[in-house]
Amino acid sequence: MAGLRVHSVLVTGANRGIGLGFVQHFLRMPNPPQWIFATCRDPKGQGAQVRLGWDAVAVLGEGSTSARGRLDQGGIKAAAAKVGEHLGGSGLNLLINNAGISKLTSVDTETLEGMTEIYTTNTIGPLLLGQAFLPLLKKAAQGSPGSGLSCSKAAIVNISSSAGSIEDVYLWELAHVVSYRCSKAALNMLSKCQSLAYREHGVLCVALHPGWVQTDMGGTGLYTPPLTVDASIQGMLKVLSSISEKETGAFLDWEGKVVPW
Repeated sequence: MAGLRVHSVLVTGANRGIGLGFVQHFLRMPNPPQWIFATCRDPKGQGAQVRLGWDAVAVLGEGSTSARGRLDQGGIKAAAAKVGEHLGGSGLNLLINNAGISKLTSVDTETLEGMTEIYTTNTIGPLLLGQAFLPLLKKAAQGSPGSGLSCSKAAIVNISSSAGSIEDVYLWELAHVVSYRCSKAALNMLSKCQSLAYREHGVLCVALHPGWVQTDMGGTGLYTPPLTVDASIQGMLKVLSSISEKETGAFLDWEGKVVPW
């Protein structure tokens, strides 16, 4: 990870699983970011405080999602304002949109409410977060030397899934999770759109498949996922340290391989 050197990073859904893994790995870097912003829906909850602590990271609330799938846009804007206050005159180098939810549904059992909630969290959330933090990302890009794109300069990383690959339809035989798959396919398109819209601002955008990881959401109850959180995070950070403008808008996995749309 020697190539990834950032002054500031924000990770959503950081109270457990992959999000928590990102925060822990950033803290263990030889030259960790000066600012690590860890967000979750309930930053005052016991789980967030025990796992993250208050001295190493700034724990902020992100736009929470209700049972009806409505995002608190005010919460997102407030979080962006608070991050800006902490950073002072500097910008945000890296926004990792990791927060996501899933439900075990099939084509026959999917509902309007379920689809709306998951799509809102997994797709609309990253859209609104990208909008809210774009001014800080632009500021980071403007303050970095060189004209190329990189995650050390300014980047949006959307944690997606091969489950959203229309060609691959990853692990269909284990879990249909229709709403989750649809939301991740939409997130992939959002990532491509962000890459086209934000390239002129010096912001790299990429969708990453972390692999089938041993997390609360990744487990099926019948099978143990092959990847540990540590292995997944190490792989993704290696990928983020090496990608450039050639990969902006791409859909890659934790090993840097292109995932089919």
